Amino acid sequence: MYQPLNTQDELGLTLTESAIRQVKLLLARDKKEGHGLRVGVTDGGCSGFSYKLDFDKEQKPEDTVREWEGIKVYVDPKSAPFLKGTVIDFVAGIYGGGFKFTNPNATGTCGCGTSFSA
Repeated sequence: MYQPLNTQDELGLTLTESAIRQVKLLLARDKKEGHGLRVGVTDGGCSGFSYKLDFDKEQKPEDTVREWEGIKVYVDPKSAPFLKGTVIDFVAGIYGGGFKFTNPNATGTCGCGTSFSA
């Protein structure tokens, strides 16, 4: 089970130890020193919305910014309501792994695990 690392803010977004470790590995692999993780929601996917993860060099003026173990996480204001209370984990498995989102705002999801409705 995951350990919440930051539950004291209005966004309530949480990264697990496993997700933090994986983000650090990806940043090092891609030589993205000084970058942060941008977490967002876009229109699309089988259920209406999709999660988006990317690396960004700097925050935008309207971003909500949180930090876990030296990793800055940027969330834009349009995505923030959809991500409130979401836990981002990284899971590895025999058939592949990836980032897993546990989102209390999702009213439905599809089989791919990266699309949801709210």
